[in-house]
Amino acid sequence: QVTLVESGGGLVQPGGSLRLSCAASGFAFSSYTMCWYRQAPGKERELVARITRNGGITNYADSVKARFTISRDNTEKTVFLQMNSLKPDDTAVYYCKAERNWPPTYWGQGTQVTVSS
Repeated sequence: QVTLVESGGGLVQPGGSLRLSCAASGFAFSSYTMCWYRQAPGKERELVARITRNGGITNYADSVKARFTISRDNTEKTVFLQMNSLKPDDTAVYYCKAERNWPPTYWGQGTQVTVSS
């Protein structure tokens, strides 16, 4: 059974930090590019960050560059998102996704991040 389980979300004040984790099981984790997406209320889901299979290449949305860092541990089958200098606009449900050039892709259930004073 394939699972992606996100954790680490919560309520944080503006300027604070959170570290999200996504633990994978049931598929060949190291063969997949891993992504973090987010969806704010009333908005479309958007790509936040992506990391290639061996972690050699990362990409970020302009809105999070220099504040967020994506990383992965293929031994532990986990992908991380370190989020610093958080802003209220970062409030959203954050999802991890496993993808490659052909189906299937896998999604986690999401974790809520709320940035508010």
